[in-house]
Amino acid sequence: MKEYEKYVIWLDYFNSELKRREGRRVPLNSATRAPTIEELTEACRRLNIQTVAQVARYPSSPSRESGYVSVMKKKPKHALIMKVAKELSVVRGIAQKKQGSGQPVQKKK
Repeated sequence: MKEYEKYVIWLDYFNSELKRREGRRVPLNSATRAPTIEELTEACRRLNIQTVAQVARYPSSPSRESGYVSVMKKKPKHALIMKVAKELSVVRGIAQKKQGSGQPVQKKK
């Protein structure tokens, strides 16, 4: 049997719009709404995980555009997915702050 040295981590593992049976692997409170491949790559970079990103379609739902990163095996896959999920929410928060900081907030009267 061939020994693989990389994990494939799909975007769908973290998508809060999907149900568990559709491919989400993290709890809803750790999931992110429609994550992008750039956010996933940035989350892995912030965790010092070297990645190779690829745009692809998730096997169980080929009609939906998705993507994945492949990472070296170092710890159990579920533990790695949970760490990436937490960091993904941090990356999403930073991106939203950057978008919102350029425009002044107007108060409603």
